[in-house]
Amino acid sequence: MKPLTCDDLLAYLSSYLDGELDEELSAAAREHLATCRHCQVVLDSTRRVILLGEGQRQRRIPAARRGALFERLRAALDAPDN
Repeated sequence: MKPLTCDDLLAYLSSYLDGELDEELSAAAREHLATCRHCQVVLDSTRRVILLGEGQRQRRIPAARRGALFERLRAALDAPDN
């Protein structure tokens, strides 16, 4: 298999993080990451964002505020373009 480029790694990043790549492609990704600081930063940042998202609990908008928000959105969508 030819070495991965940064674009290749980005295309496979989600599958790499999920452990869904076959061993050959996973090895190529690890090899690229061992030498590419830019992709290391992208991988680390992506992992951190995932962890932050997992740490957040789902928030609910109170019913009255939710209704007001939908009304504002509806009014904005129904307004003629300026």
